[in-house]
Amino acid sequence: MLGNDWPQWPMVKDILPGPRPVARIPKGEISVTPVGHATFLIQMDGLNILTDPIWSDRCSPVPWAGPKRYFQPGIRFEDLPAIDVVLVSHNHYDHLDIPTLKRLTKKGTPRSIVPLGNLNLVQSAGISIVDELDWWQSVRVSPDVTITLVPAQHFSMRNLWDRDQTLWGGFVISGYSGNIFYAGDTGYGPHFQEIARRFSTIRVALLPIAPFRPQKVNDTIPAHRSIVHMGPVEAVKAHLDLGAPFTIAAHYQVFRLGVDGFDDAVSVLASTLKEQNLKPDTFIAPIFGQAIIMPPLPHILPSIVSREHCAGSELFIDCPPVKMNLKEKAFR
Repeated sequence: MLGNDWPQWPMVKDILPGPRPVARIPKGEISVTPVGHATFLIQMDGLNILTDPIWSDRCSPVPWAGPKRYFQPGIRFEDLPAIDVVLVSHNHYDHLDIPTLKRLTKKGTPRSIVPLGNLNLVQSAGISIVDELDWWQSVRVSPDVTITLVPAQHFSMRNLWDRDQTLWGGFVISGYSGNIFYAGDTGYGPHFQEIARRFSTIRVALLPIAPFRPQKVNDTIPAHRSIVHMGPVEAVKAHLDLGAPFTIAAHYQVFRLGVDGFDDAVSVLASTLKEQNLKPDTFIAPIFGQAIIMPPLPHILPSIVSREHCAGSELFIDCPPVKMNLKEKAFR
C-alpha cells in the first residue's frame, strides 16, 4: 500500500480565470492558451482548436468519485470562442471527457480528430464529423492547416476489458504560421527524433511533465510509469530532440495521478533547465488562462516580452522561421 508515501496537495484552488480569448487570430499568428492539464486552446491561421478538452470537476467514469481538480479551468467554458477542431489523443478519462464533448456540441458543430478505434466513442457525445487516423496519417481541416496523428509511447484503456483496443498518439498541426506539436500523453522515446526529422521545424511543442513518481514505491508499484509518462527530465530531452525553440508544459497541478508533490514537476523542470544551461523562457509552465502569442514570421530569437496593456495576461514569443517539410508517407 502507498500509505504515507503520498505527499499532501493543497486544498482545491479557485483561481480567477484568464480573460475571454479573442474570437480569431490573424493569419500568420499563433496563440496558445493553457486551460489546464492537457487542454489547450490553439488559435492559428483562422482556426480555433482544442486539445483533449476537459472542464469536468473529475476525470472519472462517474461524477462523484475519481481524481478531482485542484485548479479550475483557466478559461471559463462560456468564454470559449467558436471551436472548429477538437483533438483527442487517446481514450483515458483525463483526455477524453464525454461531458465536455457534449457541452461543446451545444456551442457549435466542431470537427474531431481521433486515433483509430475512438470514432464511436466521440460520436456518442454528439460530434458527428470525426476523422479517425492511424499514425502518420493526415487530414486537411482548412486551406491553410493540415493535422497529422503522430506516435506516442502510451496505452489506451477505458475499462478493465479494453486495454490497448484503441490507438493513442499526438498531433502535429501544420499551417501557414508553422508547426505546433501536441504530444498528448507519452513516455520518452525515439518518436520525438522521428517527428523532428519529418516535420523539419517544430515552432511550438506542448509536452507533458507529470506524473513521474513513483517508479517504485515499496516494491508494490511496477516501474512502468516512466515508460508511459514523462517527467520534467525526460520532457527536456524531448524538447531538445524536437529542436523546438519554445515548449509549453502540460499535465501538471490539475489532477493528482501519481505520487508527485504538488510543485514537484514545476520545480524539477526549473532545475533541469538550469542544469542543461537552457534559458528558463524556452520551456515554461505558465499560468492557466494566460494566452501565449507568437507574432507572424519572420522572427529573430526566442524571447518572451509582456505587453503593458495586457497587464501580464498574455505573453508574446518570437521564434525562428519555419521551413515546412511535411511528409505524409506512413511509417510504423
